[in-house]
Amino acid sequence: MSSIMTSRQAAELDYALERNQWTATNVKKASEGDILARFLDVLLGRAEINYLIDLDADPYVPEHWSVIEHKKGGKVRWDPKKISLYLSPKQRDGKVVKGGELRKELAHLPVLNANALDFLLRYSHLNFIPKKWKGKRIYFWGTIYCSDFNGGLGVRALCQAGDDCWTDGCIPLSYDFDCNHPAILLAG
Repeated sequence: MSSIMTSRQAAELDYALERNQWTATNVKKASEGDILARFLDVLLGRAEINYLIDLDADPYVPEHWSVIEHKKGGKVRWDPKKISLYLSPKQRDGKVVKGGELRKELAHLPVLNANALDFLLRYSHLNFIPKKWKGKRIYFWGTIYCSDFNGGLGVRALCQAGDDCWTDGCIPLSYDFDCNHPAILLAG
């Protein structure tokens, strides 16, 4: 087995690294020790990657908003089986509830914060977002924002922007939340 790469393979690898935002520092780090051997194990299906969400990190703050509450939750491995969508009884059977009232109801539940939302957006190409979420706005009540314009409170949501395209928005708590606006919870 030849360990020498052709110039075409080297160029292909260089392009792939650039396309995936690798820096010279990242390449140097990957070249240390047995890191590339561990990458190869993943590539060949002998190992898998666990995607961790740092719920303790400072959240992303959209322009013209500030964070007033951010419930930390440690580092959690993304596992859709440990996620549930929550609807208040006040959101069912055609009813709606104001966001401020819903926020109080969710105060003691294990809601995920906006870092989980940003994780899902960052890795949306990996299909971590369940298909059954299509047509819904999923709310991440662990982070509450305040508008710089009017002082109103808001919560960020994961929203479908197309067939397989997702985006986010910061929705005022004065909004009516119905059955298509569940909160995302970390289940046991």
